[in-house]
Amino acid sequence: MAGGREGTHIYHSVTGKRITSTSSEGVNFEQVLDYGRSIGGPALRAMTIHERALALKALAKHLLKRKDEFYRISAYTGATRADSWVDIEGGIGTLFSFSSIARREFPNEPFIVEGGAERLSAENTFSARHILTPKRGVSLHINAFNFPCWGMLEKIAPSLIAGVPAVVKPATGSAYLTEAMVREIVASGLLPEGALQLICGGTGDLLDHLTEQDVVTFTGSAETGRMLKAHPNIIARSIPFNQEADSLNCCILGKSVSAGDPEFDLFVREVAREMTSKAGQKCTAIRRILVTHQQAQPVVDALQARLSKVAVGDPAAESVRMGPLLGATQKAEVHASVEELAASCELLMGGSDDFELIGEQAVRDAFYPPTLLHCADPFATDAPHSIEAFGPVATLMPYGDPGEAVDLAALGRGSLVGSVVTRDDAEAAQIVLGTAAWHGRMLVLNRECAKESTGHGSPLPMLVHGGPGRAGGGEELGGARAVKHYMQRTSVQGSPSVLVAITREYQSGARVRETEVHPFRKHFEDLQVGDRLSTHRRTVTEADIVNFGCISGDHFYAHFDEEAAKESLFGKRVAHGYFVISAAAGLFVDPAPGPVLANYGLENLRFIEPVGMGDTIQARVTVKKKIAKEKRPDEDHAAGVVVWDVEIVNQEDKVVALYDVLTLVQRRTE
Repeated sequence: MAGGREGTHIYHSVTGKRITSTSSEGVNFEQVLDYGRSIGGPALRAMTIHERALALKALAKHLLKRKDEFYRISAYTGATRADSWVDIEGGIGTLFSFSSIARREFPNEPFIVEGGAERLSAENTFSARHILTPKRGVSLHINAFNFPCWGMLEKIAPSLIAGVPAVVKPATGSAYLTEAMVREIVASGLLPEGALQLICGGTGDLLDHLTEQDVVTFTGSAETGRMLKAHPNIIARSIPFNQEADSLNCCILGKSVSAGDPEFDLFVREVAREMTSKAGQKCTAIRRILVTHQQAQPVVDALQARLSKVAVGDPAAESVRMGPLLGATQKAEVHASVEELAASCELLMGGSDDFELIGEQAVRDAFYPPTLLHCADPFATDAPHSIEAFGPVATLMPYGDPGEAVDLAALGRGSLVGSVVTRDDAEAAQIVLGTAAWHGRMLVLNRECAKESTGHGSPLPMLVHGGPGRAGGGEELGGARAVKHYMQRTSVQGSPSVLVAITREYQSGARVRETEVHPFRKHFEDLQVGDRLSTHRRTVTEADIVNFGCISGDHFYAHFDEEAAKESLFGKRVAHGYFVISAAAGLFVDPAPGPVLANYGLENLRFIEPVGMGDTIQARVTVKKKIAKEKRPDEDHAAGVVVWDVEIVNQEDKVVALYDVLTLVQRRTE
C-alpha cells in the first residue's frame, strides 16, 4: 500500500501508470548527518575554494555528456523538451556558473577574506579583518517537485564551494529524476566521499538531529515552509533556515503602452509563456496580470487568442507545447484553487476538463488547461492576492494609474519576481522603485532588451533569487553571496602582522621583508606575502608635467595655468595623477624578460596628496596576496596571480597614492 512498507507509489504524469515507489524506511537519519559532518566535511575543507570549484566544473562536464538519459527520465514528469532543458541543462549550467564565480571572486584558499582592514588604533598596531570559514555541519536541502535537477544543483553548488557537504531531500513525486542524477554524481567519483547524500521518502526524525553548525534550505509552499521553520529543534538551536516559497508574482503593463506597440505584444507573449511553461508549475510563474482599465479588453482578447493555440497533451507528440501537472493530486489542488478564485473573479477560459488532449497514451488524470480569470475590482477582494493555483492559471486585474499598480503589486505580500513592460523609462522607474521592497527581483522588459532578455521566470546564478513576506524571506543564488550563506563570518582583531599570518594577505602596518632580489625576478612559488621592494627616488620637474600633458592631451588648468592653480584647492601647479603612477611603474618595473608574464589590472587607486614640481617620489611595492591558477590547455606555462600593494610617498614620507597592481607570474610547477 502507498506510504507503507512498499513505500509511496509514484506515477507517470502522462499515462498515469505506476513507475516506481520510494521509501526511507530503515534509514538512520542521525547517521546520515554524522556521515556528512565527519567524512564529507573534513574532505571538502581540506580543499581550497578553487579546487572545490574545479571539481564542480568537471562534474558539470560529466553530467552534460549524460544528459540524454536525464531527458528520457524527465519525460515521466510530463515535462516538454523545453521544460526539461531548463531543469537539466539549466541546472548543469548553474554548476559551471558557480565554478567560474568562485575562481574569479575568491582566493585559492580554504577560506575567504572579506573587505579591507579596519584600523582600530592611532598607531595602527591594532587592527581587524573579517574572514569567512566553512560551517562544520551539513546543508540540508528540502526541495520542491517542479525542478528535480535544477532545484538540487543550484543549492549544492554554493554549499560545496563553501566547503559544506550537502544532504538533498527531493519532493517524492519527482524524486526518481533527482535520484538518477545523484547516482551519476556519486558514480563519477568527482566529489569527495560524503560530500553529497540523498534521502528519498519521508524525513522521520531528521530535523531532530540537526545542530547549530547545520544549515537548512527549503523550496516549496509557504505553508510547509512555515511548519518546518517552526520545528522545535530549529528554533532551539537557532539553525539557519533559508526559505524560498511560491508567490503570487505579477506582471505589469505600463500605462504608456497601447495595442500595436511592440511592448504590448511582448507583454502578451511573456504572460502566456509563463502561464504554460512547465504547465505553470513554477514558483516564479506570473499569477497576477496588471493592466489599465483601457488595456484590459485588448489584453484579454490577445491572451485568449494565444492561449487557445497552446496544444496540451503528451510531450512526446510533436505539436504539444504544454504537458500535464505532476499528478492527479496536483490537478485536484489546482482545480480547487480555481474554484475559490472563481467565487470572486470571472472565469474567462479554461478551468475544466473540456479541452482537446493530444496523445494516445495521455490520460486526463494530471492535465489541466490554460486558465484565465478576470477580477474587475482587485481592491475589493483578497482572493487573487492570496490564493495561488500552482498550475497554468493567472488572474487579470485592472488599475487606474502607476500608483495603483504599485499598490496592487504590494497586495501579494511579497514575491520572488515582478515584471514591468514599458518603454517609458520614467514609468519604469516609478513602478520599480515603488514595488522593489516587495520583490526579490524585478524585470523591466521593452523592445530594446527583449531579444536577449532571459525572461520573467528565469532565476540566474549571479542574481538574487528569493523574496520577502509570502515568498519566504530568504535568498538563494546571487553569485558569491550564495556561497557565503554556508560560511561563518568572523571578525578577527590583533596586530597587522598576526592578521597577515591568519588571512595570508598583506595589510598596512604589518612586518615586511625587504628583498635583495627584485621581486619581478622571482617565480610565483618564491614570492611570499610581505616581500617588499623599496625603489630609488625620482624628482618631478616642469618638463615631466608638460611632456605628459602633451602625450596624454590632458591640459587641465591645475597642471598648466600658474595663476588659476594658485586659486585651486592645490594652491600650486601639480603633476597629473596618472603621471605619478606611470612614473612609479618606471621605478619598480624590472624591464627584462622573466617570470612576470603580464600586468593585467590596477585596482583601488586613490590619490592622497598632490605632487608638485620639485617633489620627490618613491614607490614601495609589497606582495599583498597570491592566487594560484590552474593551467589551461592553451597556455604555455602554469601561472598565478600576484596582487601587489603599491604605496607612493614623497620626500616627507607622506603617502601620495595607493593602489593594487595585478600581475600574472609564471609558476615553477605545472
